Amino acid sequence: QVQPVESGGGLVQAGGSLRLSCAASTRTSSIYAMGWFRQAPGKEREFVAAISWTRSSTWYADSVKGRFVVSRDDAKTTVYLQMNSLKPEDTAVYYCAAKSRGGSPYSSMTYDYWGQGTQVTVSS
Repeated sequence: QVQPVESGGGLVQAGGSLRLSCAASTRTSSIYAMGWFRQAPGKEREFVAAISWTRSSTWYADSVKGRFVVSRDDAKTTVYLQMNSLKPEDTAVYYCAAKSRGGSPYSSMTYDYWGQGTQVTVSS
């Protein structure tokens, strides 16, 4: 079973950068893709980015394209989210999720395992 664990959140000024990490406590052979979602207060959880585990395909929400980069490290069973040019509207709890099967990487419904989340706050 996969248990994603996020780290790296915090407080940053607008225009700054943060890197989130997500460690998955399982062999990578059981992971199809891993994704990042976020949820701001009073809003629904939304897709941010995802990466496939075998082909290194990546997907991004339009709101973060060109600013965020998702990557993975096979040796450490870890996925990263490099967030640059942060804006106050990026403030949210960021969740890492893992999926063991196909389906749209954009939909939270296709992910099987979720981390506890890490808070990212961007001040103006």
